Amino acid sequence: MNASKTRNISFRNSESPEHAGSDLRKDSGGGFKPYPAYKDSGVEWLGEVPVGWIAGKIKNRYTVTLGKMLQPTKKAESDKWCLYLRAANVTWSGVSLDDRKLMWFSPSERLSLSLMSNDLLVSEGGDVGRSCILNEDLKGCYFQNSINRIRSSEKSSTKFLYYWIITIKEAGLIDIVCNKSTIAHFTAEKVNETPMIFPPLPEQEKIAGFLDFETGRMDVLIQKQERLIELLKEKRQAVISHAVTKGLDPDVPMRDSGIEWLGEVPAHWKVVATSRISDLTTGNKDTQDAKPEGRYPFFVRSQTIEASDTYSYDGEGVLTSGDGAGVGKIFHYFAGRFEYHQRVYLFHNFRNVTGKYFFYYFREHLAIVALAGNAKSTVDSLRRPMLREFPVCVPPLNEQDEIVEYLEKQTDRFDLALHTAERAIVLIRERRTALISAAVTGKIDVREWEPKAVYSEASQPEELRMVAEAGVGYGE
Repeated sequence: MNASKTRNISFRNSESPEHAGSDLRKDSGGGFKPYPAYKDSGVEWLGEVPVGWIAGKIKNRYTVTLGKMLQPTKKAESDKWCLYLRAANVTWSGVSLDDRKLMWFSPSERLSLSLMSNDLLVSEGGDVGRSCILNEDLKGCYFQNSINRIRSSEKSSTKFLYYWIITIKEAGLIDIVCNKSTIAHFTAEKVNETPMIFPPLPEQEKIAGFLDFETGRMDVLIQKQERLIELLKEKRQAVISHAVTKGLDPDVPMRDSGIEWLGEVPAHWKVVATSRISDLTTGNKDTQDAKPEGRYPFFVRSQTIEASDTYSYDGEGVLTSGDGAGVGKIFHYFAGRFEYHQRVYLFHNFRNVTGKYFFYYFREHLAIVALAGNAKSTVDSLRRPMLREFPVCVPPLNEQDEIVEYLEKQTDRFDLALHTAERAIVLIRERRTALISAAVTGKIDVREWEPKAVYSEASQPEELRMVAEAGVGYGE
């Protein structure tokens, strides 16, 4: 990439780092202020930068080294069988030392491809640009050619570069550099030519320290929301499972169902095989036959819905995937005209049971019980005989209606709570991205920032507490 091309690069997202930074400048609650003076960076997409910052390329301050190609056989007596990292070991949160591979390295390669503390590792292929900083020397471990190793000069910080790469990755610049219309590769040559802005080294270190602290606080909030989502899903599953196997009356007489995983059920309920209460069929349409312009839903085994211009069923049904990623997971209740894949099972023509009750019962039990037992063959696929004989708790119809009404209200509450938590994560991540971008592009001045002595929830910025507690806040 030459200088003239650099000036023509534009960001993919509607919110560029400059725009995100301008919002943060106005954020008096966060205490952010702009630098006292700015100048034209000479880079069109970057705009103005603080006076004293220099625009250039990564190669101006860093050394980029691509790892070696796989060598499965020994070529010389001095070669050694050593561990190495590949792109799969590079995550945004740090290097993963799980599942390291082995290959032969020569003495010169062991010298040139060493891994030291503060090295920045950048994925060359796949999720191009995914990066992490090494926090320690990895003696006896080297790296493959799916990774670029970047080392800094005395004038620059690899941690600052790490945050810079996050910014240009989020903005789409790396995708442009790598030409993602083909197979993307962030080669050492492309990394070297990637535009960058260089504050003085003390400012780089200050910005990196600021972002370590502030993004760390946001990451804690994200982890809490993720844990909340896990707990909500577990609770929702428990509520549904209890309702369809124990009923809503805590004082009802119980009896042993005779099925170990089912345990006791209300004494007046029946436990019958699915073949007695529903029909079971599969579709006859393959995925490639689906037409996007079609007007009928087409249920496919990936748990997604495509479109079809035909339909083979008209009525009430419950669908599950017979194999693949969604095997055994009841993923749809539908009433109307639809098409379904030849490897999707359809339960229909219900007798003495409503489709909605059947849906709730199977959604919480089939994948858990059937797939843990004898439902699967040698591959991840469901056997029709097992499905036909799967035991179902069948209350009287009036109780089924009461259970369905109760569960629809309960699942609506859980779904709202899950949506709130998921939205909170989105908002925190947006805030995190905007903060990183504003700091590394000089839209906010953090030179006088000092970390809190002790992290506590009370020290969270107000907008982040709002996001974590209510799912709304910054930007809404």
